[in-house]
Amino acid sequence: MTNLIDIQDQIEKLQKQANEIKTREFDKTVEEIRAKMQAFGISLKDLQPAKARGKTKAPKTVKTAGATKRTAKAKKASSAATVAPKFRGPNGETWSGRGLMPRWLSALVAQGRNKAEFAISA
Repeated sequence: MTNLIDIQDQIEKLQKQANEIKTREFDKTVEEIRAKMQAFGISLKDLQPAKARGKTKAPKTVKTAGATKRTAKAKKASSAATVAPKFRGPNGETWSGRGLMPRWLSALVAQGRNKAEFAISA
């Protein structure tokens, strides 16, 4: 049966091996990263967080077959438009009528009230 000292010796040997591999492969890895950065046009500035650069980037666009498409992030940001509320609760809560029915309205409907009672007249 192995004891704690044997396991700690094994850990030490494995850590030394890992450090040796890391040292051997370091330069090769750096060159691979540089090559990819050059191929994709990435600069060191691009790798810094937006806050460190002092500004935030606009959503990127992707060019495909002569047209540009907004990325999913850009679409989500632009589609998050505010919708006017269609229902108002007794305590001033509002609901646009989209998505799941809110708890306050579900509770009132469960008590026998009609959803139409809370509709905001246009």
